[in-house]
Amino acid sequence: MSRLEALHDERAGGPPPTRRSVMTWVAAGAFGTCAAVMAAFNLIFLKPRVTTGEASKIRVGKPENFSSGSVVELTDAKVVVRRDGDRFSAVSTVCTHLGCTVKRTDVGFECPCHGSVYDAMGGVLGGPAPKPLPWFRITLTPTGELEVDKQAVVPTGTHLEVAS
Repeated sequence: MSRLEALHDERAGGPPPTRRSVMTWVAAGAFGTCAAVMAAFNLIFLKPRVTTGEASKIRVGKPENFSSGSVVELTDAKVVVRRDGDRFSAVSTVCTHLGCTVKRTDVGFECPCHGSVYDAMGGVLGGPAPKPLPWFRITLTPTGELEVDKQAVVPTGTHLEVAS
């Protein structure tokens, strides 16, 4: 008996493991680990993923809160609401180039990131912006508030008429 076998016999109380038994244990361990990981991923898959994003409909107030000719910038919603007489409109303040938030200027809007310039209606005057700023549908709710739907893009120049 070799010295290693004798040492193993003293500690373990039996013959040393064979190569086949070691490989069997390694394979069983790998299989068990894979089965446990697959079971965990299946349980994660079964749990519904609910992500709450930014609200697509934003209530901006009652029409009487806006004076004629006013332009109100809602920075959190990234929308500008305009009142021109009895007509209301909503224009996005997200640059169509790379999604930066544009700033209002005397001329219209300007992107601080890459220099795109838009007129007051959102049309492109210069810079890398590929298209004009989108306009959103603005409606009157049953409670009498103005509501901007950021998922409903309407043609440029579309207004909501509100009788005084």
